[in-house]
Amino acid sequence: MKALIITGKQVQDQEFIYPYYRLQEDYEVDVAVRGKETVFGAIGLKIVPTRDIPASDEADIRAREYDLLILPGGAKAMEYMRQDTELLGYISRFHLYGGVIGAICHAAQLLISARLVKERRISGYYSIKDDINNAGGTYVDAPFVTDGRIITSPHYKHLGPWMKEVIQQSNLSHGMRYWNEKLQAQTALAPQPSQELGVLYAHLHEF
Repeated sequence: MKALIITGKQVQDQEFIYPYYRLQEDYEVDVAVRGKETVFGAIGLKIVPTRDIPASDEADIRAREYDLLILPGGAKAMEYMRQDTELLGYISRFHLYGGVIGAICHAAQLLISARLVKERRISGYYSIKDDINNAGGTYVDAPFVTDGRIITSPHYKHLGPWMKEVIQQSNLSHGMRYWNEKLQAQTALAPQPSQELGVLYAHLHEF
């Protein structure tokens, strides 16, 4: 399975480094930063990305490439990341194509700007409670909140239970996508009703 962590300068260090190493136990992990620029977290963590933010013309392809998208927080990081229209478009596309999204702390602001909060139960840092509610979501103060394929958490002190839930939901989603693809492939190979009727009609005319 493959996971993508999207981040930027002034990210909350703990919210990047914990998922980064935890996911490597089961996933192939990529890190995307705008311009594929090496950046530093709020307390100095050096982050070397493996790729750029997917461009608009490749968003559909890249959205299908990964099973899981992780969005670490950081108030200062969100100030400029949520203004990146290609980044927001990619987040929306990723969700549209069935991927699981894990967002923590201020990263809920990216979900707001990507128009994914309305009519959802969302957690996030307490200072953005009004932002979530005003965007049409319902703010929930809990270690993690799962609503469909979006799992949110308010603070890095909950990294453990949040990541456990994120991985569990990602595994479930991956399994469902795998069997759906197998079913679609088998359906495509099976004779269509019109084909079966045509064969039967041909045989009847032999008598």
